[in-house]
Amino acid sequence: MMLDTEHDNGVRLDRWLWAARFFKTRAAAVEAIRAGHVLLNDRRTRPAKSVRQGDVLRIRRKTFVCAVTVCNLINKRVAPQLAAKAYVEDPMSIQRREALRRQLRLQPQPVRKSKGRPDKKERRQLAQMRYAGEPR
Repeated sequence: MMLDTEHDNGVRLDRWLWAARFFKTRAAAVEAIRAGHVLLNDRRTRPAKSVRQGDVLRIRRKTFVCAVTVCNLINKRVAPQLAAKAYVEDPMSIQRREALRRQLRLQPQPVRKSKGRPDKKERRQLAQMRYAGEPR
């Protein structure tokens, strides 16, 4: 749902992030804002802060950071195609994100040796290592 910007003060930041599909839930958006992972015009803010057209958001999710400019104010979750029209991502942000993605693909993946809980033999070996230096 698009809002008329003449008669309102904007949309809550957490609601806009959720509606624009940056986060799956509003609670996740609130948590990210409070943790400082979302900056509004390069400043930390609170979840209830109003977002207006032209505001710049810097959103960090895991290792990726994207800088977006708010184009449309939406306060209801809409289709992904409509949500993508609510903002414009900075071209430099796109380049940095793609470079980081390529770099992460080239790194070797961590190897997991175990496949879950240890079996009885492995538990005995762990217990021997744990209690090897202690007198009985």
